[in-house]
Amino acid sequence: MKRFVWRLQRVLDIKAKEEQIKRSQLLAITERLVKVRRRLLAEQQKLLKVLTEIAGKEGGRRLSEQEFCLKCSATNNEIIRELAERVRELELEKKEKIAEVLKARRFKEGLEKLREKAKEEFIREQERLEQKQMDEQATSRCARKLICID
Repeated sequence: MKRFVWRLQRVLDIKAKEEQIKRSQLLAITERLVKVRRRLLAEQQKLLKVLTEIAGKEGGRRLSEQEFCLKCSATNNEIIRELAERVRELELEKKEKIAEVLKARRFKEGLEKLREKAKEEFIREQERLEQKQMDEQATSRCARKLICID
């Protein structure tokens, strides 16, 4: 029996590799997003901790520390705003990459279905050829037996 050779196999291999690359890119984006979210949460926790510590102090000391904290909070708020913006950007990038991965996967799955259909057709054709060959051999044997009997 002949070996099955599909002429679009190279395309399928390329698309599978492309999907794998896009998945690894998606993983990298997700890891960056997790790091930025972690940093954002840490900044927010740090600011909240400082504010609760100041709120727990008394009188004049609290006022001087509150004044200092308010001066520094502009910088902290800027950092938090930048981190929040970076999170939004990474989430958008992640959604786009997910769409690319899904598109590549659908294309690859379509090629795999075509390959399976082609393989089934190949097998059916090979079975037909084998059946035809066996029929010819059986006809030849019968013809020889008839010739030898006469």
